Amino acid sequence: MPCKGVTVWFTGLPGAGKSTLARLLAARLRARGASVEVLDGDAVRTSLSRDLGFSREDRDSNVARIGFVCGLLTRNGLVAIAAAVAPYTAARDAIRAQIGDFVEVHVATPLAVCEARDRSGRYAAARRGELRAFTGVDDPYEEPVAPDLRIDLAKRTP
Repeated sequence: MPCKGVTVWFTGLPGAGKSTLARLLAARLRARGASVEVLDGDAVRTSLSRDLGFSREDRDSNVARIGFVCGLLTRNGLVAIAAAVAPYTAARDAIRAQIGDFVEVHVATPLAVCEARDRSGRYAAARRGELRAFTGVDDPYEEPVAPDLRIDLAKRTP
């Protein structure tokens, strides 16, 4: 009998710890015999969504692409783990409705903590105006109102 698939979507500000948590969860699930695939937002941006920019429409298209792949994996009995900012509530809600078996995890690490741990320098570049439409600085992040789980990595370790 095939296993039931599910999508676990980690959302939060850049640098919140989404990818770290996604990799840890994937490793634990694989150790228990689950078939798992991780879709990391940064990796998807360099492949599946390399043609997209950072307008609201492009961000929604990126989320829809990740969601489409997650839906295929979920429907075929895998655990799909997405680690993507997905800044807009409507786009996340559309993916949840499309997939059905969907768990939303809000990595609610505060902006100041995300900025302090930013090794890439993207927050600093955004603050200097060198990087436009950066989520949390000059582009909004709409926090989930009722996520299935909320984790603040300023208060907990991964």
